[in-house]
Amino acid sequence: MKIGIDCRLWNESGVGRYIRNLTEQLLIIDRKNSYVFFVLSKDRKEILRSVQNDRFKIITADIRWHTIEEQWRFPSILNKENLDLVHFPYFSVPIFYNKPFIVTIHDLILHHFPTGEASTLALPLYQLKLLGYKSVISNGAKKAKKIITVSNATKAEIVDHLKVDPSKVVVTYEGVGINSRLKVKTSKLKVKNYFLYVGNAYPHKNLERLIEAFNLVCHPEALAEGSNDIKLVLVGKEDYFYKRLKEKVKNMGLEKSVLFLGEVSDEELMILYKNARVLVMPSLMEGFGLPAVEAMANKCLVLASDIPTFREICGGVGVYFDPKNSEEIAKNLIPVLDSGDKYRDKIEKGFERVKMFSWEKMAKETLRVYEDNIAY
Repeated sequence: MKIGIDCRLWNESGVGRYIRNLTEQLLIIDRKNSYVFFVLSKDRKEILRSVQNDRFKIITADIRWHTIEEQWRFPSILNKENLDLVHFPYFSVPIFYNKPFIVTIHDLILHHFPTGEASTLALPLYQLKLLGYKSVISNGAKKAKKIITVSNATKAEIVDHLKVDPSKVVVTYEGVGINSRLKVKTSKLKVKNYFLYVGNAYPHKNLERLIEAFNLVCHPEALAEGSNDIKLVLVGKEDYFYKRLKEKVKNMGLEKSVLFLGEVSDEELMILYKNARVLVMPSLMEGFGLPAVEAMANKCLVLASDIPTFREICGGVGVYFDPKNSEEIAKNLIPVLDSGDKYRDKIEKGFERVKMFSWEKMAKETLRVYEDNIAY
């Protein structure tokens, strides 16, 4: 069987990590099928180095996602390879691709939290683009032989919003690769007392309330107790939303307490998890929540929004709060400042819970979906 995988988002955060780990594991576990990876030319050399196998072929497809070109030109590139099945590991499926395919839908966040304020497009044009997104994802869900998603909470969203049969949606949890196997001697960050956030700064991430909560923690008079030496460390690629958040931090006089690290290596991130007081995840909505799993793997406490996805991923080992209440977030952060063993049991149980999440398991479940849906 000849299976195509759209790898154009190879070096993007989130989806890129999913693609890299899926393909790495398929190289190991699948000795029967052949694969064609469709990649951007800028990623080609890196992918060739990681794919040393004559059953894997690399095809350059310099076509950006979310473009008209993707809709009309990408299908012809796919069709040239006579594929039995294509896996689109992101919702952006060309409307005019009519051969068998699987699609991974990681979340439906754009259905709830549009990001038009970050767009350079005029509002009517952005609204047209948003309409296009909904049309593409709806069409992909309808035509796909199977939909893969990363949590039961997201499956429920897909069934509800895209009106598909629940039996068509398969849940495969993501895995964890940032743990003690990585070798790191010291961290570039010299601060020892800090809360950690990992991810982008899109509106649904709710970082403005996190900053407000952190400000309360830094000013004991606001909540009767707190700390003025604690730092908040944020890791994530700088974009429009991070720049806006930096302005908010500056206006609040918190420049010395809120540290923006930008993107960091996996090795550096592991050390950040290990040394943090807590990983804070204040999102209003998530598809999975990979940083929470990575934190648990590195024995870092997870303080998270009380939303279905985090309850599913962290279970009883997370500490939960109302993400719409900055004061409640702060009141949950303050006990973490105590260096005692109040949360030791949760941390140890979180380390055990990580066994649920494996990239190898995810790849095996994905391969099963492929083989059950090949057009013979």
